[in-house]
Amino acid sequence: MELVKNIFFNTDKIIEGSKIKISYVGYLFQNDSKEVFLHYGFGLNWDNVSEAKMEKTELGFQCEIDVLDGESLNLCFRNESGVWDNCFGQNFIFPIEKKEVEEEVSLVVVPETGIEIHKGLRKTYMWSKKLKIAVYKIIKYIPKIISGNYKRKIDEN
Repeated sequence: MELVKNIFFNTDKIIEGSKIKISYVGYLFQNDSKEVFLHYGFGLNWDNVSEAKMEKTELGFQCEIDVLDGESLNLCFRNESGVWDNCFGQNFIFPIEKKEVEEEVSLVVVPETGIEIHKGLRKTYMWSKKLKIAVYKIIKYIPKIISGNYKRKIDEN
C-alpha cells in the first residue's frame, strides 16, 4: 500500500501491535545513498523514538518495525552523510488503527446436559439440538405416515 509517494507498506492498514515492512524509494534512494536509516516514533510527541537501518534492495530501502501504541506513526529518513528526507520538515505521518478487542471467553452451563460451552457457541449449540430433534421426528414418523399406521389423537368434545 502506498500512503505517500515513495513510501510503501506491506499492509493496507497500520494496526497497533503488528509488524509492518516499510519500503522507501524517495529522495535518498534516487540519489544513490549507500545506507539509509529509518527514524520513527509514535503519537504527536514522537514517543518511543527508534532508528532502524534499512536494507537496500531492487525495490528500494526496506525494513520491518513493530507498531507500538499511539495515534500515529511518524517517519523520516536519513542517509550515512546526515542528509534527511523529512517531507520538507513536516515528517511523514500515518494514522494507526487500534487493535480490535477480543471478547472475553465466558462459559455457560446448558441446563439439559450440564455441558459447559462458550457463550458465543450457545446459539449454535441450541440450533444443532433443534435440528437433531427435527431429524429424529422425521425419521420416526414419516414411515408411519406413509404406511398408514399413524394414528392421530382426535379430541372428541
